[in-house]
Amino acid sequence: MSTAPLTLDVDDVDEVSWEYARRGWSDGLPIVPPTPERVARMLAGVTDPERLIAVLPPRNGRATIEMIAVNAVMAGCRPEYLRVVVAALTALGQPAFNLRSIQATTHPASPLLIVNGPIRQELGVHGGSGCFGAGFLANATIGRAVRLVLRNVGGGIPGSGDRATHGHPGKYSYCIAENEEENPWQPLHVDRGFDAGANTVTVIGCEAPHNINNHVGDTAEHILGTCADGMIDLGTNNPFATKTTQMTLVLCPEHAATVAGDGWSKDDVRKYLYERARRTLRELKTGGLWNMHSWPNWYDVEHDDARLPVVSDPSNFVIVVAGGEGKHSTVLPTTGSTRSVTVEIPALL
Repeated sequence: MSTAPLTLDVDDVDEVSWEYARRGWSDGLPIVPPTPERVARMLAGVTDPERLIAVLPPRNGRATIEMIAVNAVMAGCRPEYLRVVVAALTALGQPAFNLRSIQATTHPASPLLIVNGPIRQELGVHGGSGCFGAGFLANATIGRAVRLVLRNVGGGIPGSGDRATHGHPGKYSYCIAENEEENPWQPLHVDRGFDAGANTVTVIGCEAPHNINNHVGDTAEHILGTCADGMIDLGTNNPFATKTTQMTLVLCPEHAATVAGDGWSKDDVRKYLYERARRTLRELKTGGLWNMHSWPNWYDVEHDDARLPVVSDPSNFVIVVAGGEGKHSTVLPTTGSTRSVTVEIPALL
């Protein structure tokens, strides 16, 4: 992305949106013109706008706070959202996440942002009914700002740096909060070692949500058995990925309440899924990725009846509670050697 948008002095939304789309600087939706005045408002209180936050593949573009702010303006963010966007890009830039494996793959995966802590309510980041959908300003614009940075700075442009065959709608925006108020367990950021009162964002490279419908189960095993079945689709990358690859399960509050009501902890959930979400080697050989890559060395491949897990260890299941009324949970497979990262959202930039 050139520096031209930093000096743009046009405030005609139609003119700017059309020109940015023509130059490949937008996601195809109308943008807020990043005039110097708007960028300055976004940067109010920032001590060092030139501070480097991440180097983003495949272009290896330098995501400074100023460049992030430009894209946040374009996305429609309020200035108070900037620190969440910066934190998310800090996480995406960490080697453990392996952003290149998400940015440049033919797989549709896109970074999902999960916000935890009091900041959810302060900014209105939504984790209740319809949280993966439209209608929530903070979710939509924070997620969109991250995506615009990945596109304009990192070079994740469809058909160029981004080789995704189809992509998915999360490549517009993919941001939710955890529904901590209806979570019967400790929230995700506490699982990751942060205090309950800390504000964090977790980034996970995920496919689009895969709905899990279970309206009749009244036991932990019944509900989680349905979830496990949704994880072992032969078309997903997980059974053919690396030893560190994760699988995300977003339980709705009603399912989580039933599971916890049976006395199950999150570790119990992970252990059950590890044993239940399996395919035989014989079945996996009929899938679409057999022999495409080197077979993971953590699998038992001695005979065709071996039941092989979807992840290498129970700890590789990421368990989140989000959503509203209704007995629908969500499985989010991932791809490649990416791994979720959680960072604290700074109070000041």
